[in-house]
Amino acid sequence: MIRSVIRGVGSALPKRAVPNSELEGMVQTSDEWIVQRTGIRQRYIAGDDETTASLGADAARAALNNSGLAPVDIDLIIVATSTPDNTFPATAVEIQNRLGIHHGAAFDLQAVCSGFVYAITTADLYIKGGFARRVLVIGAETFSRILDWNDRTTCVLFGDGAGAVVLEASIGVGLTSDRGVLAAHLRSDGAHKDKLFVDGGPSTTGTVGHLRMEGKEVFKHAVGMITDVIEASFRTAGISADAIDWFVPHQANKRIIDASAKKLDIPADKVVITVDRHGNTSAASVPLALTVAVNDGRIKPGDLVLLEAMGGGFTWGAVLVRW
Repeated sequence: MIRSVIRGVGSALPKRAVPNSELEGMVQTSDEWIVQRTGIRQRYIAGDDETTASLGADAARAALNNSGLAPVDIDLIIVATSTPDNTFPATAVEIQNRLGIHHGAAFDLQAVCSGFVYAITTADLYIKGGFARRVLVIGAETFSRILDWNDRTTCVLFGDGAGAVVLEASIGVGLTSDRGVLAAHLRSDGAHKDKLFVDGGPSTTGTVGHLRMEGKEVFKHAVGMITDVIEASFRTAGISADAIDWFVPHQANKRIIDASAKKLDIPADKVVITVDRHGNTSAASVPLALTVAVNDGRIKPGDLVLLEAMGGGFTWGAVLVRW
């Protein structure tokens, strides 16, 4: 059977890192409060010359270099983002052009913080269906552009960045020992829209709007929703939590990550955490964390890696990958 193997990873961050201490002078908050409640110590904020497309293109180049492939080898680009450069065309098309690719197809996918998990799943289906052989999957965000910098409950949480992977078709035998994507489950429930949303848009206000969030409500739903799709993925693959080598969750809040891992009986030393250095980068958070763990040698060939995310909508999903 056809499997979608991750051949390379890459990431890109803005030049400017913003520690919690810098935010203390902007809103009523403190480094101690932010670290205690979220685990975040700093985040990266895009400058005027840095956009979702520029960061996404840099991450894509890094992933291509890591995979030993050239732009000409890619026949599909999927970009997960909630902060596109323009209302249209798609940021994926802009990145395609920046990479010098003039063949194949490119499109954006919008599932907020779950975007990368949704995009990996979509790319896997394109590969299994024979519509693509090599897919560049990118999560890229400039959430700083949609933050209300007077709202201390949200502006301290988010950051900017991009991560990318190259997926390639490979032949497996249909066992969990195969390399590549082994299982994926996606969910959404629009009844929760008002708990995490942006209060603007072309069809409503004609403005970009700002991010609004009911933090306690999001936290309340997060752990249950996340474990739901993860356990479904375990059932599909016919494994249990003890088979997992690495858990790479959405980096929104360390308390959510810790609670999810505990509920799933995944030991803390198997959890990849980068929220302390990146903050919540929405669709970019999973590929950023994945790239860190690959580059520092933690994730190695043969490892079973669990990816998960939850975002506004609500949307949530999980993917199991054999490295």
